Amino acid sequence: MSSARSTPKAPPVTSNEAPRPLRADARRNRERLLAVAGEVFSERGADASMEDIARRAKVGIGTLYRHFPTREALLVATVEEQLHALARKTQSLTASASPGDAVAEFLAAFVEHASTYRGLAASLGVVFQSGTPGCVAASEAATRLLSLAQAAGEIRSDIDLDDIVSLVTGIALAAQQTPAEPGRAQRLITTFIEGLRTPAPPKEAPGPSRPAGAARKAGAPGRSGAPRTSRSS
Repeated sequence: MSSARSTPKAPPVTSNEAPRPLRADARRNRERLLAVAGEVFSERGADASMEDIARRAKVGIGTLYRHFPTREALLVATVEEQLHALARKTQSLTASASPGDAVAEFLAAFVEHASTYRGLAASLGVVFQSGTPGCVAASEAATRLLSLAQAAGEIRSDIDLDDIVSLVTGIALAAQQTPAEPGRAQRLITTFIEGLRTPAPPKEAPGPSRPAGAARKAGAPGRSGAPRTSRSS
């Protein structure tokens, strides 16, 4: 999940041949690994041991690494469905009457996603730049929502999705450090969205009021509007 300002990467190596479908036993192994990895990450956090995951799934460590060469690849695969769910929620928010409020709701959902597993927030950069279908769907939906809010003048135009990912990462990390204070994440989100919103135009200050009777000073016009003159004998 990344905007155009992300550091460019080398294009992936492509092949004209379609990927070969997994054999039935390999497909079952992959599904079992994903299910077990989700359980272990939920229990022990995103830095759980790969050996523990393989052992609980009752497969060899080599089988695990054949399906998922790195921990990040396994982590991305376990949150893929959550990314699709985040994309669907974000798409539904585009119909909101207030695009700015829709961005606020997206931020809350994004922080919740970043807290799926303890420690996931620290890997958000890798997860959201993985280029998986879920990542692409969430990124496109979020970019569209942000663009609508900026076009409506409700969100600052100098912010982009990379900035939001960075700040959401910070909010999620701060919330994880104080799990006994569940309201902290919401306070931080509220503060963040207030900073994103475009400032309201300043109200004009009322002009100074004239003291009563000021128009009746000496030499001021009388009721008829003509200046009073003294009578000469």
